[in-house]
Amino acid sequence: MSKVCQVTGKKPARGYKYAIRGIAKKKKGIGLKVTGKTKRRFQPNLTKKRIWFAEENRFVTLRLATSALRTIDRLGVATVIREMRARGEQV
Repeated sequence: MSKVCQVTGKKPARGYKYAIRGIAKKKKGIGLKVTGKTKRRFQPNLTKKRIWFAEENRFVTLRLATSALRTIDRLGVATVIREMRARGEQV
């Protein structure tokens, strides 16, 4: 199963992990120097959530980013599921 939020579409992002040496200038050093870069992935904060869908009188299990829970609170479950079905996702 891919690591993608069903509501917001958030997925892993790419970035770097930096290896740093030195003493910061505000601590009277000569500054911090980057001595190496390693590629890494930033994973979305996904959780599996059962939500009561009153229109169909059943529970719906969704794989959500935790930020999507705020979206569902704001818009309502029915609106979010309607938008998902319009995109072609099976719920």
